[in-house]
Amino acid sequence: MSGDREAVRVMLVDNEPERAQMVRNALESEGYQVICQRESTTGLTAAVAWEEPDIVIIDMESPDRDTLENMATLHEHAPRPIVFFASGEADSNTIQQAVSAGVSAYIVDGLAQHRVKPIVEVAIARFEAFQSLRSQLLETRTALEERKVIERAKGRIMEHQGCSEEEAFSTLRKLAMDRNQRMGQVASQVIDALQNKSGPSKRQES
Repeated sequence: MSGDREAVRVMLVDNEPERAQMVRNALESEGYQVICQRESTTGLTAAVAWEEPDIVIIDMESPDRDTLENMATLHEHAPRPIVFFASGEADSNTIQQAVSAGVSAYIVDGLAQHRVKPIVEVAIARFEAFQSLRSQLLETRTALEERKVIERAKGRIMEHQGCSEEEAFSTLRKLAMDRNQRMGQVASQVIDALQNKSGPSKRQES
């Protein structure tokens, strides 16, 4: 095991003891730490939340419907890199379903020891790149939604106070600074308050 970095923690899913031992040996010989071994993907999300592995490696003939659903649930609620070693043949539709369920690497011809490290490293890199893109898209979507809310709040303040757009924006900015909150949060509060005809702008006027 390499001493210059912390070992990658692996959850292994394999329902054949002999094959599972071979996979474990291959992983550990490359410096990976197999912290948990399971026979199926049932309860996978809860197990990942409990064990906190860095990566999930599944070794079975091919993913059935339950496996695909369990991987998709994991991908949604506790995403991790997933490597799927399929010992049986797989058509393009099966591979596509597996990737859609969150699989970072789908290896059709099973596991060979000399391929373990590059496959795992590529899977982790792909996962991290996907998560980064996902985060950026979420931030962009959130920013757009906030901008819409701020525009609505400005309109409500302009209507309520009979002020200009610039003055309405200044009111929002001051409230955000005073409350140490994001503009979007304050804008939502202003909209709710003015809908109830008791907004912060009224209090400022009194």
